[in-house]
Amino acid sequence: MKIASVEIFRHDLPVKNGPYKMANAEVWSLQTTLVKLTSDMGRTGWGETCPVGPTYAEAHAAGAQAALQQIAPALIGKPVQPLTVNRVMHGQLNGHNYAKAAVDIAVHDLLGRHLDVSVADLLGGATTDVVPSYYATGVGAPDEIARIASEKRKEGYPRLQIKVGGRPVDIDIETIRKVWEKISGSGMRLAVDGNRGWTTRDALRVSRECPEIPFILEQPCNRIEDLQKIRPQVHHGIYMDENGTDLATVIRAAGTGLVDGFGMKITRVGGLQQMAAFRDMCEAVNLPHTCDDAWGGDVIAAACTHIAATVKPALLEGVWLAEPMIEGSYSLGDGVRIVDGHIRLPQGPGLGVEPDETLFGKPFAAF
Repeated sequence: MKIASVEIFRHDLPVKNGPYKMANAEVWSLQTTLVKLTSDMGRTGWGETCPVGPTYAEAHAAGAQAALQQIAPALIGKPVQPLTVNRVMHGQLNGHNYAKAAVDIAVHDLLGRHLDVSVADLLGGATTDVVPSYYATGVGAPDEIARIASEKRKEGYPRLQIKVGGRPVDIDIETIRKVWEKISGSGMRLAVDGNRGWTTRDALRVSRECPEIPFILEQPCNRIEDLQKIRPQVHHGIYMDENGTDLATVIRAAGTGLVDGFGMKITRVGGLQQMAAFRDMCEAVNLPHTCDDAWGGDVIAAACTHIAATVKPALLEGVWLAEPMIEGSYSLGDGVRIVDGHIRLPQGPGLGVEPDETLFGKPFAAF
């Protein structure tokens, strides 16, 4: 079975009750990019990539679309094999993992449909059919974030991530303390996510002033060198997120003991084939991690859920989906949803979701 055609679509995803605020970004609507692969046997597979605006990471929607148009012609006639396709893509374009990931996800979906197995089976086999999710607040006033924390605790989320940074650190400290008052004793885990928005001074101060609160610091500062500087001085575990741009960096961070875990995005690392390698590396060194993406609809949500279902349960920090923040859905049927803080693995071959192609209009590029 070989790839016969590649179609690339754009689709807008408005933010519910926007904007969504982070330390370095504020978004009202995001454009997702979808890839449809069709084989010479008439089967199809879908992939997706949706950066959170142009300032969160070195990724943006127009960049993904340009990169995919550079890659797509070389895919025609290639076998539907994830490793082979990844090597073809790397031979066509250096970097741009977030764009290549959409093709990689589509290849897995197509192959799963052809073999009549789920993507989770292709990735080694699911350990569960229900995976834990977690809720990520935006940056907000302390009392409002504490209110959300109480609400999400009642909804059954096992983990809460609060966004901080981009404002006086005193307000961040107040927010952390008020949130902990709401969830202390519940068993709900807490992550404090700086999204690279703190200085090393700020990170050290927060850890020193909140020693009794058992949170993890997720990507508090901008550079790997910043993490190296604060590592021996903080009282809390450090997770790498935005700095984990590829497997080589992740291996180095884990091997040197720089971090205690990872927040990992499928599109950042290059897709499901690379994400499976990341999963196995983390299991080898006993490091917990999330299985997320920056944003996106049902295709990327399904991809996150399938890889998460294959992770050793003790090491799975959860799956973040943009679903609660998105107006509407592009999926036929129910799509992928969070219920009581957990996500059920989509059933059926491939990713188990079917986009409503009529919502996308004509592809803006086809090969």
